[in-house]
Amino acid sequence: QVQLVESGGGLVQAGGSLRLSCAASGRAMSTYNMAWFRQAPGKEREFVAVIRMSSGTSYYADSMKGRFTISRENAKNTVYLQMNSLKPEDTAVYYCAADPLPYGAMSQRESRYPYWGQGTQVTVSS
Repeated sequence: QVQLVESGGGLVQAGGSLRLSCAASGRAMSTYNMAWFRQAPGKEREFVAVIRMSSGTSYYADSMKGRFTISRENAKNTVYLQMNSLKPEDTAVYYCAADPLPYGAMSQRESRYPYWGQGTQVTVSS
């Protein structure tokens, strides 16, 4: 069993930055793919970014490219999401998710990820 715990959310002004963390416990994640998703009020959850823990290869949703950076620290079983130039439309609950299939395809689909954290709220004020 894998447990994921997000942290780092909060209230920030437009143009500001936040770094989210996702700490995993239960298993070593070195062969997993780890992703971030977000869900804004009244909207469906959407893909943000994914990283392959073994290589650091990453992939982003088009709207996040250039502003968000996903990274990992395998020794700590932790994934990060650095968010810069935040906009009010980035306001959402951000979720970390894990795909335990070793070296599996890096996916944007929620169904690919059986393990989810509880989410952390990010609010960007204008």
